[in-house]
Amino acid sequence: MPTNAQRKASSKSNAAKGCPVRQLTVFLQNRVGALMSLVKLLADHHVAVLGLSLQDNTELAIVRLIVSAPDDAHLLFIEKGIAHSIIPVTVIELQETETSLPQALSTLLGAEINIAFSYPLLIRPGQNAVLVLHLDAADFGEEVLTKSGFKVLRQEDLSR
Repeated sequence: MPTNAQRKASSKSNAAKGCPVRQLTVFLQNRVGALMSLVKLLADHHVAVLGLSLQDNTELAIVRLIVSAPDDAHLLFIEKGIAHSIIPVTVIELQETETSLPQALSTLLGAEINIAFSYPLLIRPGQNAVLVLHLDAADFGEEVLTKSGFKVLRQEDLSR
């Protein structure tokens, strides 16, 4: 695990690079059309869904979203009474998918950083595959990935 000193130094170096990508997690009732209604609500308010992950069970669906305007989506969800949370995530661009993914995972393993969940984005800002990672040490993870040659995307890279 990274030391506190490593995490603090990493946090300071990333502060000047822009805002981290923010993921909205929405809790939906497990019923037909709930996801479509959520996506349509965002589209009607000019918020594009850039990435999506769905975890479904019998009572509830957990929808993880990366959107073009997270602040607008957050305010919209508050206005509509939609239960949600916001967390920062690490988003990296994979240059050559066949070798980049194993290299990224190896880099994180070498730094003893755990991945809680991961999913791809629907868009490719740099025409390469893009991967969302929720890391237990995000700032340190971004630092080691950057040092290994990965491009870490910021919210400004994805927003309109």
